Amino acid sequence: MTSNSPSGQKTYFEEQRAHLISEIGLAMEHVLMNLNTLNRNMEAVVAVGKEFESVESLWSKFEGVMGKEVEKDAKEGDPPEGEGSK
Repeated sequence: MTSNSPSGQKTYFEEQRAHLISEIGLAMEHVLMNLNTLNRNMEAVVAVGKEFESVESLWSKFEGVMGKEVEKDAKEGDPPEGEGSK
């Protein structure tokens, strides 16, 4: 289906097609590069989040202990601190 001229030159269509294919190739390389950058950034975000797991665990335990004390005081009939003590 290609129709090369007798002198071996490419037609205008073939030149434009080759040019567009090369542009598409470059654009795909840029997309791949940007996806790799995004992947590295996402991995960094996940790593930072994992660093806070121990802190979150400690605060959860603290909250659990404090919540049990408040429930215990409520069952005993004592008003929470700061309420009713005027």
